[in-house]
Amino acid sequence: MSDSQQHQAIISQSKRWLEKVVIGLNFCPFAKKEFERQSIRYVIDSSASQKEALNTLIDELSLLDTRAEIETTLLIYEHAYQHFDDYLDWLAVASSLVEKSAYRGIYQVASFHPDYCFEGEELDDPANFTNRSPYPMLHILRESSLEKVLRLYPQPELIPQRNIDKARELGVNYLQNLLK
Repeated sequence: MSDSQQHQAIISQSKRWLEKVVIGLNFCPFAKKEFERQSIRYVIDSSASQKEALNTLIDELSLLDTRAEIETTLLIYEHAYQHFDDYLDWLAVASSLVEKSAYRGIYQVASFHPDYCFEGEELDDPANFTNRSPYPMLHILRESSLEKVLRLYPQPELIPQRNIDKARELGVNYLQNLLK
């Protein structure tokens, strides 16, 4: 399989996850509109080093600055950050870059990983599946868009708990099968 075919397979798998898990279970009530509009950009990052990954992140932030038709980007890590602890270290670096740069208040970074585990939770807690994905990913969100949809959505602060309750109701086996 060529790199191009492999990347297309990763993107297809990521889209299926968005459709079946994120949208299908309504973990993010705002994702469906952007998914249907095809305003989500999928970027496969095959970086071999953190420096390269930082450059990819900076390039993507710069691109979003010039392309208003792209609502959000998923940076998908093909090989890097497979271990959750390494991913958390990378997430801290990426978030710090956004927070300490001219992008503060413009973008924010959300996190997804195949082994996602909320701090203080058991690894097999179904709640972790609200942030589990087929590959390690960073989700770059436009803060202005997020603020707009949150103003229109009734009680957005209840979304995380609603998602946790739903995941626990569905159970680990159901969620694992859905993520495959």
